[in-house]
Amino acid sequence: MLSDWLLTPPAAFLIMLAVAGLFSLIVRGLATHGNPSSVKTDSYACGQEVPTGRVQPGYDDFFHFAFLFTILEVVALILGTVPANGIWLTLVVLSIVVLALLILFRRD
Repeated sequence: MLSDWLLTPPAAFLIMLAVAGLFSLIVRGLATHGNPSSVKTDSYACGQEVPTGRVQPGYDDFFHFAFLFTILEVVALILGTVPANGIWLTLVVLSIVVLALLILFRRD
């Protein structure tokens, strides 16, 4: 049956590949091609005017927050799957997390 064939992984992949290709062709006109207008090259700042030559923050500041988010997500996954009688595992994981956060946000 046709509906069963559409649910197979190769068919779903080919359909999504065609949808992505069609989307790429549609939005290609929005990209700058050799003749950039000021609207297409301006920084997006939620509708506010951004002065040119302004320093943007680097990845050094962003890394700490991204790493914190990663740690907290992994901890939530681990603690959510700990069995009811695994109090020691919970304490070990929480102590490792506290140690990691102290190292991450230590002041030099």
